Amino acid sequence: MTSNSATSAQPDRFVHDRLPSPLQRPQLRYELPELQIPAQANLVDALFSKARQAGLADRPLLRSDALTLSYAETEDRVNRIAQVLTEDLHLVPGNRVLLRGGNSIGMALSWLAVVKAGLVAVATMPLLRAREIGDIIEKAQPAVAICDARLTDELEQARPAHPVLHTVIRFNAAHDPQDLGVLCATKSGHFKACPTAADDIALMAFTSGTTGKPKAAVHTHRDVLAACEAWPRHVLKASPDDIVMGSPPLAFTFGLGGMLVFPMWAGASVYYPAIPYTPEAMVKLITQVGATICYTAPTFYRQMAPFAKQHGVGGLRICVSAGEGLPDATRQLWKDATGIEMTDGIGATEMFHIFISSTAQDVRRGAVGKVVPGYTAKVVDDRGVEVPRGTIGKLAVVGPTGCKYLDDPRQAGYVKEGWNYPGDAFMQDAEGYFFFQARADDMIITSGYNVGGPEVEDALLKHPAVAECAVIGVPDEERGMAVKAFIVLKPGQEGSSDTTRLLQDHVKATLAPFKYPRQIEFVQHLPRTETGKLQRFKLRPP
Repeated sequence: MTSNSATSAQPDRFVHDRLPSPLQRPQLRYELPELQIPAQANLVDALFSKARQAGLADRPLLRSDALTLSYAETEDRVNRIAQVLTEDLHLVPGNRVLLRGGNSIGMALSWLAVVKAGLVAVATMPLLRAREIGDIIEKAQPAVAICDARLTDELEQARPAHPVLHTVIRFNAAHDPQDLGVLCATKSGHFKACPTAADDIALMAFTSGTTGKPKAAVHTHRDVLAACEAWPRHVLKASPDDIVMGSPPLAFTFGLGGMLVFPMWAGASVYYPAIPYTPEAMVKLITQVGATICYTAPTFYRQMAPFAKQHGVGGLRICVSAGEGLPDATRQLWKDATGIEMTDGIGATEMFHIFISSTAQDVRRGAVGKVVPGYTAKVVDDRGVEVPRGTIGKLAVVGPTGCKYLDDPRQAGYVKEGWNYPGDAFMQDAEGYFFFQARADDMIITSGYNVGGPEVEDALLKHPAVAECAVIGVPDEERGMAVKAFIVLKPGQEGSSDTTRLLQDHVKATLAPFKYPRQIEFVQHLPRTETGKLQRFKLRPP
């Protein structure tokens, strides 16, 4: 089913002109009534309008230790930033704006203002270095950046080689006369949202780099509004009384949805911490802030569990895990500590957010969940033919969102005959539950057997000596590939040959014996992206 369309409001066609050809684009389906988005729609204007119509203008939206802004106060500040961008900097719809900052009220306001003005938001991870920022500037060609004053050093190092970025505005710079807040103080707060077509570009999201060089995934106003009507409506079911907190960055679509857009859609509020979370600090703040919904990655939940058992989690009711596979050992550890059944989900930057998930009431041990209403998913072979239930294959997904890389030949590998291939190996059971096996390129074939690295990792994590682990396949003359585990031990544990045998025997007693790691290497830490995803490709031999 194709979408309705309206005339574009973006005269800058840079992104539009670099989208995949029609034959390479994903099929987009809007079959449910709630997915019928108007032809002309501005994402941010629609979210604020929804809150006003629900009588929520005076309810809190953005929270921090120093400040709480209502929906009306947030919209006023967003309007002022949009005025600075359009009146002072003379940006026109379709121009790109680089955004650099951690999760904060200033970062959220800036993102909302950029999109409301019809500009294209290009958010970047706070820990990126100058070279990585330069790669994004080269790809996105932004003329303006809005940057947290504490993160300007790497950005300034990148600028000389990329003169297209001619203006940097800082926020959280209280004594700078060019601070964004100072510039906004002279504005009226009256700004009419850009009348974007629903298919105009809202954002460019750079993938987290688990498989190499990041790619720029493009999403329209329609894409994000449709995503709000899928997983948040049917699975999360947040309410205006919810207070959301979590660790995923706003520059990551998991964080952008969970920590800004989806709370706004529900009329809820979101809390941003003054400093980055530690596992213990997050647990304590859950109670102090009164948080009811938490988003973070499985590794962080595992690290939080002992503190949750010690301190409690107050009124927390929903715990969302995504960003990487959730081992059942971690799910049970968290449930034992808190009594809360985690809400697992798999999504992708390319799809904007979660498309397979289950509510806590519908959890099946070991499964990610079922396909989210609005999407269709299947497990297929290398020809794209669906395999019998219970068979491992590649995941293929279609729905109201889909992959549109900016000027990237890798589009052909992600979208095939209209279906999106996120690159995951899955098995679907007879009742429609999807079981994650591995990233498709992480599947280990040893002596003719298929072994999913996450399954072995889950078994290892059940041993009390193991803090973290990663499992990959390495070349082996006898077996083709051998299972190898990289293990971070808990404090006080020794990485000896005896420990190696102990862990190997533990896996043999837990899984089919051919799945045990024939090689174990003890390490101090594992390579992860800024969002917490494990980078297994960095562990593979060159």
